[in-house]
Amino acid sequence: MKARYRYRIYPTVGQQMSLAKLFGCCRVVWNDALAFCLSQYKAGEKKPKNAELQKQFITQAKKTVERQWLTEVSNIPLQQSLNDLEQAYQNFFKSCKGHRKGKQVLPPKFKKRDAKQSARFRQGGFKIGQTFVKLAKIGKLKIVWSRPLPAEPSSVTIIKDAAGRYFGSFVVEITSKALPRTENSVGIDLGIATFATLDDGQKIDAPKPLKKRINRLRRLSKNLSRKTRGSKRYERARKRKAKLQAKLKDTRTDFLHKLSTQIICENQTIVLEDLNVAGIVKNRKLSRAISDLGWRQFRTYLEGKAEKYGREFRVISRWEPTSQTCSCCGFRGGKLELSIREWTCLNCGATHDRDVNAARKCDSFSRNREIGG
Repeated sequence: MKARYRYRIYPTVGQQMSLAKLFGCCRVVWNDALAFCLSQYKAGEKKPKNAELQKQFITQAKKTVERQWLTEVSNIPLQQSLNDLEQAYQNFFKSCKGHRKGKQVLPPKFKKRDAKQSARFRQGGFKIGQTFVKLAKIGKLKIVWSRPLPAEPSSVTIIKDAAGRYFGSFVVEITSKALPRTENSVGIDLGIATFATLDDGQKIDAPKPLKKRINRLRRLSKNLSRKTRGSKRYERARKRKAKLQAKLKDTRTDFLHKLSTQIICENQTIVLEDLNVAGIVKNRKLSRAISDLGWRQFRTYLEGKAEKYGREFRVISRWEPTSQTCSCCGFRGGKLELSIREWTCLNCGATHDRDVNAARKCDSFSRNREIGG
């Protein structure tokens, strides 16, 4: 299976200028090809093939006065930019025909210079050293190897985020190694006040980085709105806000990675309820809190790591009454208001914590379905 390994890169001032030129060339090639595809669509013509776009917007464009500066950068990232455009269109077409699972994919959009920038090099365009990664027509970039690469990478994507940080994202082929088998299984109930409740009664709180720094984010947003777009003060204010947003994202991602890894290592079977996150975030009273928790991202991490380490990941239907059904006798007590955190079963008299009971029922529903199947 393929995996990505990302490392921090520290280019010099001259290399930053070279990377800015490379990002701009990749962005222009993408936008020119996309504008041409849209004009062909409006004229009733079919989308041009990738080979035709490569020839027209790279090979022939370099011979024109308007795009002559494309020769100053490596040809590999320009080709990869159009390959990515072709893949974006293929994903869009498959999604429209129903051949692609998940949420419907939107058509490709034009790239902006003030958004995240990236350029991808395949083999032959980069070389890895002990303290550097060498890129074609750019040179050796200082890189911090926070962990060793498990294999020779097939490509590297140089990324500049909105906060001005540079990263190198390497794609490598790895072999999944199953962890030692264990008899433990766990049911997980996700919530807002408590991020996750396990079926053994353990409750895990999330760091909630946005909630803790919401006032600072509001001040930075207000300060940015007062600046004139395009000015130097606007750029400084934008970068201050982007750095804070990057810190919020890193805090949330670090917590989700550590928690998902711990659960995968300790349990053979992991059971989670299928939540309609896209529908819940439409509630204006809950959207910010749920987005700050990262429910969907947590599920994605569990699925990927379960496949990688030989664990079993199950998802039960969102319509299963986990909060209403007694985990001791199976009696269904009826719908409960969200304000009710504890309830007593009318059949057996057991008192339940709402979240702990839901986590236990997630595991029991999964076991019953396995036995019934």
